[in-house]
Amino acid sequence: MMGAVCASAQKAPDNFVFVGGGVFKNTRCTNYYGKNITVSDFYIGKYEVTQKEWTDVMGSNPSQFKGDDLPVETVRWYDCVDYCNKRSAKEGLKPYYNIDRENKDTNNRTVVDEIKWVVTVNAGANGYRLPTEAEWEYAASGGQLSRSYTYSGSDDIDKVAWYWQNSGDTNLTGAWTWPRVRENHDRTHPVGGKEPNELGLYDMSGNVREWCWDWYGDVVGTDPKGSSSDTGRVWRGGGWMGGDFCCEASFRANFEASGAGPDQGLRVCRSK
Repeated sequence: MMGAVCASAQKAPDNFVFVGGGVFKNTRCTNYYGKNITVSDFYIGKYEVTQKEWTDVMGSNPSQFKGDDLPVETVRWYDCVDYCNKRSAKEGLKPYYNIDRENKDTNNRTVVDEIKWVVTVNAGANGYRLPTEAEWEYAASGGQLSRSYTYSGSDDIDKVAWYWQNSGDTNLTGAWTWPRVRENHDRTHPVGGKEPNELGLYDMSGNVREWCWDWYGDVVGTDPKGSSSDTGRVWRGGGWMGGDFCCEASFRANFEASGAGPDQGLRVCRSK
């Protein structure tokens, strides 16, 4: 009950959830349980960033599937850190990132990424940011209230996630193929349409994949500043066109920071 009391005692910003820190409680579907990794208190968006939220800040909407309440997608990692800073400035918060667009990040060895902005953290800033991978998994698995579910909020994926089998005109069975997904008109869905997890967070499994701060090549949860890497940035949570295994709270994958697709979105955090 300590986690519930701690969480309820905090006043979170609108559409954010306070996540009380601690060690990982999920014993079944995690990369961190028993590794003595502690997450500090933070705030995380109750929903994935919507197209309205994105357009209000950025002035344009890159998404393939259009709708104010749909999650924004087809956004690069670079677009997302830029969004965080611009949203922070618009709301009178101190931007969390220092973004150098003129120079190339020599620590970024990802061959297919030709942008390579130098992005560093503005220590102590109270603005919006991407979650670290450890924060993302901690929140997705329920934090101190975790019930050790496989997916974020349930062992029944259909209760909590939009993924390739249930995100179209009919429920699909059998093997995944792109022609089947396309012909079934699979797509994103308005945020918050499924059940929340233990912390009251929606769509952390499915709908769109969510960018995290970390390099995929980092030792998970140990490098909040970002280090050199020949891999891409981490994404978590799975999406509307992906398989059920991608929606597991422990599943991790990566995409070049310059990459974008109609299943690639974000959720934002703020430090406490």
